Amino acid sequence: MPSGEIASILIVGVNVAIWLVIHLGSAYFTSWVKPERFNPDTWLYRTRRWEREGQFYAMCLGVKKWKDLLPDGARVSKKGFTKKRMTSRSPVYLNQFITETCRAELCHWLVIAAAPLFFLWNSWQIAILMLPYALAANMPCIVAQRYNRPRLRRAVQIRENGGGGV
Repeated sequence: MPSGEIASILIVGVNVAIWLVIHLGSAYFTSWVKPERFNPDTWLYRTRRWEREGQFYAMCLGVKKWKDLLPDGARVSKKGFTKKRMTSRSPVYLNQFITETCRAELCHWLVIAAAPLFFLWNSWQIAILMLPYALAANMPCIVAQRYNRPRLRRAVQIRENGGGGV
């Protein structure tokens, strides 16, 4: 095997390993951030008008059809909160779920933000490919959080106002 091929295989291995470290490191870091730091009304997490309370994601991106196929990162951490299925409808649980959608969103934004690091050891042609990977691997997760959060907030309002159904 020529040395150029070996170097290419090695750099692919390095890139894969570093992406793994970035994904796990981001999850580990965000797992230690106190829940009160994840306010769904702050700039990063608040629902924008164009999102139409999450309906943009349902109508334009079909999120309801594929969101259940996304992996749940809660399994990676002992402190993880599973967002795959709701296990309660109490306002306390729903508010915790909302907090965890913010935590997950931040985790995925941090992974995307790390993509420029790949310019440090890759050629620009290879490094530029890292951004589409970062977006493809993380934007579906961000979309799912941004779709679910307004729905969860409505469910909390209904529960706190004495409504029974969601």
